[in-house]
Amino acid sequence: MEKMNIFMDTHDRADGTFPAGLTAEQFAGFFAGYQEACLAEGVVLLKVDVGLDAGRAFCLTMARDAEAVRRAHDRVGLPYASITEVQVATPGSVFFRAGAA
Repeated sequence: MEKMNIFMDTHDRADGTFPAGLTAEQFAGFFAGYQEACLAEGVVLLKVDVGLDAGRAFCLTMARDAEAVRRAHDRVGLPYASITEVQVATPGSVFFRAGAA
């Protein structure tokens, strides 16, 4: 299997990267299309945290590179504020990594 990296992308109504007035039903339909776009680009969608009232969303994906994540967004016409490669840190992973040193 090819090495995958983890990416967080952000969407915010304040900068035009989250649709104004998006309803839960509209989000559900859009989300299904985004899942298909991710599959087509080899991107694994891990989760999306969305605040409809706040007009913000945070998507966590795995992909070969940020360009694959960009292409998945482009397939559904979804702008983004940023796409950042991240490392996931949990209390457990940080604790056990520190203990292994």
